[in-house]
Amino acid sequence: MIKRFLNDVKKYNSYAVRSAKSTLKTEVANSYLNWIWWILDPLFTMLIYYVIFGVVFDGKEPYFTTFIFIGLTMWNFFNKNVVQSVNMIKRNKSIVAKVYIPKFVLLIANMMTNGFRMCISWVIVVIMMLCSGVPLSWTILCFIPIMMVLILFTFAFSIHLLHFGVFVEDLSNVVNIAFKLLFYMTGVFFNIDARISAPYSTILTYCNPVALVLHDMRNALLYQKQPNWIGLLVWAVISILLALLGIRQIYKNENSYVKVI
Repeated sequence: MIKRFLNDVKKYNSYAVRSAKSTLKTEVANSYLNWIWWILDPLFTMLIYYVIFGVVFDGKEPYFTTFIFIGLTMWNFFNKNVVQSVNMIKRNKSIVAKVYIPKFVLLIANMMTNGFRMCISWVIVVIMMLCSGVPLSWTILCFIPIMMVLILFTFAFSIHLLHFGVFVEDLSNVVNIAFKLLFYMTGVFFNIDARISAPYSTILTYCNPVALVLHDMRNALLYQKQPNWIGLLVWAVISILLALLGIRQIYKNENSYVKVI
């Protein structure tokens, strides 16, 4: 199964890239500001949360603006991919019904699209760090393993919703409601350790992989602290296992999707 998956990824990689580029071009095709919206959208969102939680609720975290932007960058990547995966096969009915394509390729293409937007946000983060005078440290290199865990878990979680979204009509509504709650439990705009007393803060961080990688990323980039390597390793292993189960499920049910949609 793993060999088949790797071969399919290689075989359909060009399709995924073209699909991602097409989606990005379509998004800004009728916009006066064109690609500039990819910069303005995360900036305005960050500004709104900064006013609410930084000014109104008096957020006291060091480098608070960058603190929020890192949280939004990582959360938006995870949230958009997972939420969009629920109806992804149905949205691509015209393709799925006519041409064979491994259904997880649709997910990979979508992750490329959202990944491109995330890269723009990370460029903004770097600029904000330099302007804010954040000290540079070797812990910045931890960015790579932390992002790998986030991407792994996002793919693993999304591929299961990709499957069940075909058969459960109301799943998208359930996911939207659940993610509204998860958003406020992930610490996107506050420090979980500072706002929630132990041991609840520890439990919340370790049981929520998005909260864990978000917390570790801020520590590595802003506060020169090493991430929780054990926690990252545990969730990396869990994500790989979930991904393998999801891939197996996709291959097993590929003939059923066209019949259902």
